Amino acid sequence: MPTTEIRLFQQANGRVPLLDWLRELERKERRTHRKCLERILRLSQQGRELRRPLADHLEGGIFELRAKVGRVNYRILYFFFGSNAVVLSHGITKERTVPNEEIELAKSHRALVENNPDKYTATWPEV
Repeated sequence: MPTTEIRLFQQANGRVPLLDWLRELERKERRTHRKCLERILRLSQQGRELRRPLADHLEGGIFELRAKVGRVNYRILYFFFGSNAVVLSHGITKERTVPNEEIELAKSHRALVENNPDKYTATWPEV
């Protein structure tokens, strides 16, 4: 199975919400940061084959990478783009279900990417 290309949603001003979220996790919660990076690596390796408990479909083509540390749930929302790419939209901390407004935000990110992928995506940084 070929590696799935990891892309990041990028706002028109160049800001990448997921990287901001991950940097904050790295600063405050290193264990959670490592776990989220591991989930992204697994997504790149398994792509559409990645399933629960690591990933799940939410609705309308929006998926979540799932990480839990203690009693806190962390999610990275994403969607597939093209034949072998995934775009990571943004990250959240949640209690029970992913709020509808977060799913709608990921859908709006997807619409922007579909209309102008060069403007609204960034490459995954080399670590």
